[in-house]
Amino acid sequence: MAGYIEDRWYKKDAKGKRTIPTERCNQGKRYRVAGVPGVRDRSFDKLLGMDGARAWLAKAQHESTRGEFIDPRDGSILLREYVEDHWWPNQNYPDPITRATVKGKVWNHILAHLGSKSLNTIKTPQLRAWLKTLSSTLGPGTINDVWGTLSAILQAAVDDERITKNYCRSQRTVRPPARPEPRATAWSRERVLLVRTHIDARVRLAVDIGVGAGLRQGEVFGLAVDDIDYDAQMIHVRRQVKKVGSKLVFALPKGRKTRSVPVPPHLLEQVRKHLDRWPAKAVTLPWGDPEEGETEKEVKERAPQTFSLLLTSARGGAWRRDYFNDTMWKPALEAAGLIDPPKVKKRPIAGKPGAFRTVKRYAEDREMGFHSLRHTFASVQLDARENPVAVSKWLGHADPSITLRIYAHFMPEADGRGRTAMQNWFEGDTKKISPVAPQALEAVVPAPSGAPQDEGVDTSDSVAAAL
Repeated sequence: MAGYIEDRWYKKDAKGKRTIPTERCNQGKRYRVAGVPGVRDRSFDKLLGMDGARAWLAKAQHESTRGEFIDPRDGSILLREYVEDHWWPNQNYPDPITRATVKGKVWNHILAHLGSKSLNTIKTPQLRAWLKTLSSTLGPGTINDVWGTLSAILQAAVDDERITKNYCRSQRTVRPPARPEPRATAWSRERVLLVRTHIDARVRLAVDIGVGAGLRQGEVFGLAVDDIDYDAQMIHVRRQVKKVGSKLVFALPKGRKTRSVPVPPHLLEQVRKHLDRWPAKAVTLPWGDPEEGETEKEVKERAPQTFSLLLTSARGGAWRRDYFNDTMWKPALEAAGLIDPPKVKKRPIAGKPGAFRTVKRYAEDREMGFHSLRHTFASVQLDARENPVAVSKWLGHADPSITLRIYAHFMPEADGRGRTAMQNWFEGDTKKISPVAPQALEAVVPAPSGAPQDEGVDTSDSVAAAL
């Protein structure tokens, strides 16, 4: 095989023994492995000696022949250097919020703790210590996300032939905590009405739309006059207001899908009353990304658009979610006795010696968030035995399985109906199971050979109904 070992300190004498000193004798590393196709030369000092050089040569020859050689020296690059110079510049996130979220996870939770380590030293002990550090400040869901991001970085390093193994993927003893199963909590009608009573009248419609149509908070803030279809009794969800950094933009709803939601006449009447008292205002925002586009296509896609919004702030602009929550939503919850008063602190104002501003901080409580109104909408629909596929469409979920996974506990008497159905099945009373049960059973269980067949009946729908 190609490749050889050079002794830089001594040359062979007439008897073939290395006894003649060279000009480099006792200077630098003694042995050099060279001549392996596709492999950089490597030198070994006196400590590792000839044995180390021979082992390296054999490994390089074998892996080079198979096309699998990865030079461990390429993995000596620091994780921070690899991310900043190689991995991050090649990431493409069309959604600027997703890009900002991922960047925050990488810099705040990965590079802050592992950035000074080289790629080839991030192994089981380092991952175990890192997880312990994260668990002191982050929840299971966030840790799970951050672990996945580090795994993606290390896998890219494997694909770039800098390291041979991604220890995030090969772990058996060190794993991130399981992501908690989402369990939505709906509000009672009394609680919704209580909050509605205490919230500022200018934004009371937000409560009505949230619970009456199941819109997300940003979708409520992005709702325009043209999105209300009084004749069809529908609300068309076509955009949302999103915060990218410190700036607001219009964007497609979550999942980049528009949808239409049937709404009751009562909600449409509330919309009319609101607009009579607080007419809609035109708001202009960039679309999708507040940064100027670098290409003609980006400039066109991000061009500002104007819509007459149903709900606007006191200054006439679109609502910022955090500002709305701090000044409207949480004070209403406090007034209703649903959350504790905020902690009040005085903070100095930069550039104004002796001046302070008052800062109120409410405790975080997911069950008291605006999103609970959306959960309530889903619970009312499912409790009324509305088709979960339809509910999923109205909520804007990518798949009905998502709706069932989150809201299955809202479906009424699931265990009781199932228990009764099985009892009737065992008793042979299929009529009590479902009006179409006999037909469904005939479709599922083939008739005995020679028995007459009803060829004119399509039983596929009946089977689906029975199941």
